[in-house]
Amino acid sequence: MKQLNISEAMAQFSRLVDLAGKGESAVIAKAGKPLARLVPLSKPDPKKKIKFGTLRGKISFADDFDAPLPEENLAGIEGRNRSSRSAQEAQR
Repeated sequence: MKQLNISEAMAQFSRLVDLAGKGESAVIAKAGKPLARLVPLSKPDPKKKIKFGTLRGKISFADDFDAPLPEENLAGIEGRNRSSRSAQEAQR
């Protein structure tokens, strides 16, 4: 725990807040007498490690998962009707 006087705390406020975010606290003093304490709201959570393979065998994909969509589906997604696409292709 670090002790600073008021003027030091004001000059380093942003850094003190960053330190509090990392779990450290500081005491703010006036004329050498501690008056306030800057503390973190909660302890920082340790970074969780990613554990690969936890869903192995629980998820499956169809063989045609990445196959092109049927024309009816594409027309609906693109906001057009199927017949206008056929008419455009016929004009080419």
